[in-house]
Amino acid sequence: MTDSTASSTPSVSGAPRKGAPQGFWVVWSTVALDLIGFGIVIPILPLYVEDFGVGPATVGALVAVYSLAQGIMAPVMGRVSDRVGRKPVLLVSLVGSAIGSLLTGLAGSVAVLFAARILDGASGASISVAQAAVTDLAEPEDRPRLLGLLGAAIGLGFVLGPALGALGALVSTRTPFYLAAGLALLNAGAAAYRLPETHPPGSARVVDELEPVDVPGVRKAVAPLLIVAFLGTSAFSGFEATFSLLADRRFGLSPSGVAVVFVAIGLVLSMVQGGLVGPTTKRIGVSRTLLFGLATVAAGLVLLAVEGGWATTIPALGLLVVGQGLASPALSVRVGDVAGRARRGVVYGWQQASSAGARAVGPLLAGALFEWSGPSSTYLVGGGLMAAALVVALPNERANEG
Repeated sequence: MTDSTASSTPSVSGAPRKGAPQGFWVVWSTVALDLIGFGIVIPILPLYVEDFGVGPATVGALVAVYSLAQGIMAPVMGRVSDRVGRKPVLLVSLVGSAIGSLLTGLAGSVAVLFAARILDGASGASISVAQAAVTDLAEPEDRPRLLGLLGAAIGLGFVLGPALGALGALVSTRTPFYLAAGLALLNAGAAAYRLPETHPPGSARVVDELEPVDVPGVRKAVAPLLIVAFLGTSAFSGFEATFSLLADRRFGLSPSGVAVVFVAIGLVLSMVQGGLVGPTTKRIGVSRTLLFGLATVAAGLVLLAVEGGWATTIPALGLLVVGQGLASPALSVRVGDVAGRARRGVVYGWQQASSAGARAVGPLLAGALFEWSGPSSTYLVGGGLMAAALVVALPNERANEG
């Protein structure tokens, strides 16, 4: 994909249409390829691990250590990117992902599998550092649109990745991991030549000297947003983890039918983030977009709890996808605004750590509720978590508007 300049280009209607800043599409393609590699691995991993003679608990532990390692290392790598630049951290992340995927495919024991997944998780800071890079490049008024487009790259990765993984699995259960490793290594090579440095070494020190940063003040300001990220991600990841069970129980959908639904969700989510975020934030503002998105997801989860067949399930899924597609980029914009230029990397790392913890807690809670209380209580609790996120966000975003 070719890079774009920051100059305006004429639209079909003749009105000027602002392009992306120089370097944005390189960052975008780097993230898209990285997430395609991640998406290749995820659907195949549980089946692959079973070949080692272990049970579901070990499979769950392998997923959990990935998120744990990512949550621990994301703020560290974000802080390093504030000091040495975004590009070297992204390159290290891509090479680490390549080695982690390769080790997973070559593993001859469960211990090596755990080491490989920990390495892959620790290398998974590319999203937060890429968010910081995009925020470095973009003018404040254009950040929602560009972070929305970055979110669309993530959605595209989760749509294309599983499809490539399924094709690789036709050869063997190890092939998808070799495919993911090769893709990550090629991505690292391309990024080494094409990726721009948006935050040169020493720039954080220069900003600190010109505009001293109140680090405790930054932490206090960003804390409500991190709570929102944790609650919101817990609720949405709980939905993702249990929807296949709901589809089977409510409609008798086969695994391939569920996969089609998830592909549709990924495509619509990418379209919302790529096409609706910019116009919506320009019309009602970033804070109102965030609040509207949280409220919409909460409504979708509550509606999903209603056993009304497809007549309630389809609108519920629509609310979930639109709400999440608007809320996620808006939250990232607010986190970047609070961080300031000197602390973007580490603060985006805090956000990723919060979300990584939520992706471990959310599915565990949702799975337990689904088994012990049924689907309705699962999604009502999820709606409650999202409503709690809205309550936390409301005074903070009202103050921001003021």
